[in-house]
Amino acid sequence: MKRLWILFGAFVVTATTLGVALMLGTWAFEYHRHSQHATRLERVMEQEPTMARLTEGLANEGTTVLAAPETAEDLQVAIDTHGGAIVETIRQKARRWPRLRVYRTADMIYFIFFDDDDVMRDFACVGA
Repeated sequence: MKRLWILFGAFVVTATTLGVALMLGTWAFEYHRHSQHATRLERVMEQEPTMARLTEGLANEGTTVLAAPETAEDLQVAIDTHGGAIVETIRQKARRWPRLRVYRTADMIYFIFFDDDDVMRDFACVGA
């Protein structure tokens, strides 16, 4: 009977350790993936690309435009539909910048904000 408790305890410890390792691995992968996209967009934003130039460049990589809202209602629908967990952050940025385009890469959704001259000014990334 004592052996059975030892085996059961070893199984519980092993399963718990495996669960924690998998959880940390998933978190680290998501963090790395998000930071790669954010760093990329920060570098692009430094070049102050126009909406047309950015859209063309992203399209050449296989990125598609998900939404190009022109009205306040379309803007809210785009944010609510694709914003995920950072809807409020995106809404705050949308209040600051007049134009928004939503792009989908293979594993991420980009919310890119433009000023009145169609120059990229801000962005947000959401995992797809």
